[in-house]
Amino acid sequence: MVKPAPWDAENRSPFDRPGVDVSEGDYIHSVNGMALPLDKEPFAAFEGLNGKTVALKISKTGKLSDAKNIVVTCLTAGEEGNIRYLDWIETNRLMVEKLSNGKLGYVYMTDTSPRGQLDLVKMYYGQLDKEGFIIDERFNGGGQLADRFLELMKRPTIYNLYWRHGKTHTMPTKANTGPMGMLINGWAGSGGDGLPWAFREMDAGPIVGERTIGILVGPATGHQLIDGGGITVPGARLFYNSGKWFDEGVGVKPDFAVWDDPNLLIKGRDPQMEKVVDEVMKLVKVNPKMVTPIPKKEDRTAKGLKKIKIVALRILCHKNNRLTKRLSLIFISIGITQRLKNKPNSI
Repeated sequence: MVKPAPWDAENRSPFDRPGVDVSEGDYIHSVNGMALPLDKEPFAAFEGLNGKTVALKISKTGKLSDAKNIVVTCLTAGEEGNIRYLDWIETNRLMVEKLSNGKLGYVYMTDTSPRGQLDLVKMYYGQLDKEGFIIDERFNGGGQLADRFLELMKRPTIYNLYWRHGKTHTMPTKANTGPMGMLINGWAGSGGDGLPWAFREMDAGPIVGERTIGILVGPATGHQLIDGGGITVPGARLFYNSGKWFDEGVGVKPDFAVWDDPNLLIKGRDPQMEKVVDEVMKLVKVNPKMVTPIPKKEDRTAKGLKKIKIVALRILCHKNNRLTKRLSLIFISIGITQRLKNKPNSI
């Protein structure tokens, strides 16, 4: 995989601009003067050139005489790994989109550190219109205890705003009350143990997959050793609200144990994803995203407000007979006083 090299406008023509896509029908004749053998994978010619700038000769006709030069910089191993990582996330999102008919959103959390928090905020906020969410924390590398992560995912709706010239929305605006499920596996640990543990404690939704590593003890500090290695030493240990210690060395068990069968994965399926989507879709039917309907509009004119007050007073009096008698005496007394004011000479 390659990315464009910096463009040198002075020394190259517009037709040799680096980074031009090689379309179907184009032929790469050589890389840095080395011809590409037809019986091998084309990318084999780029082996050992990661991060280096190379020149490609590309021809639409397959003839060297028609070839044009394109200069590119090969990706480093880290850059290619990041592209594959992002592609894996997008593939999962599209799978959730397909399995749920567009009703569920997908969020992947690579850890419970800044990167995981950034991904959560971007992916969660970008799909707030969905009816529910799949939170994928498989391979979660941990980091911190996920308090604010869960506060965001389980944020309740407090207010509703009806705008005269705008769209009705909730407050906080960044909230989704739909059901959600979580994916875990045996490669998630530390904060990756703590996140599904808290998810279960909050009764946030079903957990699907395989048991997490179980390496969580509590907050820890890192120390470098003289041989170049390192250790982490926990300075605290977690325990449940029930008074029981967290299951160190055990991890978090799923509500639905599902093995990621390689025979299915190689066919483009994900049995864990299929199961969690199925469970959350059941919840969408019985416990859908909370949407408060707009109340019937009121007449807020002076006449309308008077009617509202009368109705409210009748309801109040109906609920309290003693109050009704007191109000009747007050109204009688007000009526007599008003008559005396209108007829001062009647006494």
